[in-house]
Amino acid sequence: MLKWLGLSVFMVVLDQASKLAVIASMDLYESIDLMPFFRLTYVRNTGAAFSFLSEAGGWQRWFFAALAIIISGVLTVWIARLKKNELMLAVSLSLILGGAVGNLIDRLLYGYVIDFLDVYYQTWHWPAFNVADSAICVGVALMILESFGVGRVEEEE
Repeated sequence: MLKWLGLSVFMVVLDQASKLAVIASMDLYESIDLMPFFRLTYVRNTGAAFSFLSEAGGWQRWFFAALAIIISGVLTVWIARLKKNELMLAVSLSLILGGAVGNLIDRLLYGYVIDFLDVYYQTWHWPAFNVADSAICVGVALMILESFGVGRVEEEE
């Protein structure tokens, strides 16, 4: 279990380090073009994914923080109960846990989540996101693949 929690901690550290670098080097709403379809844009998200409930008046901060704490507890117990052969599921849950904790830290410290990865095409923009969001998305994708049998290893007798 420790190696999986280690992966979660690594994701939290990577997420928080990237956010601190953005805070230290960019002004709010500043953008830095990196490629024709990708830029760094420093924004603050008081809501959930895709800024859902961002204009709700403040209660959402504590709601999403409480939800992240509950989900993190459930994920930790789930990881602890995994069998040795459930490698892909362990990786997916660890990534989701690391992402949830990374964004939870932002909510508790700042009252919002720091987003800065901006993917776009001409005037269309995907909602800005961060390393924690990426870890959650990759973790969910791996979980879906695992549910279809991809990456499953038979249990040793």
